[in-house]
Amino acid sequence: MKNPIGNLNKIFDSRIRLGVMSILMVNEEVSFNDLKQMMEVTDGNLASHLVNLEENGFIKVHKGFIGRKTNTTYSITKAGEKAFREHIEALENMIKGVR
Repeated sequence: MKNPIGNLNKIFDSRIRLGVMSILMVNEEVSFNDLKQMMEVTDGNLASHLVNLEENGFIKVHKGFIGRKTNTTYSITKAGEKAFREHIEALENMIKGVR
């Protein structure tokens, strides 16, 4: 019997990383503050998960300015998109009982 969780990506075990990836799949670019608001998490909590996703090559960080204020936005990478689609597919197959 095949391991039903074998194709799940451990990085997406966290509900916060799962949420961030879901948001970035449907939005070209999202600011830190918007992500924080959508996810209802603290700065530190969100920042640590974003670092994890960035270190794994799943998201790209864009630092810029709006006037004199720093503005950090995030977008999904091709590798991130592929890994997340595979994770969702594995979840769907697990739910359906597909082997």
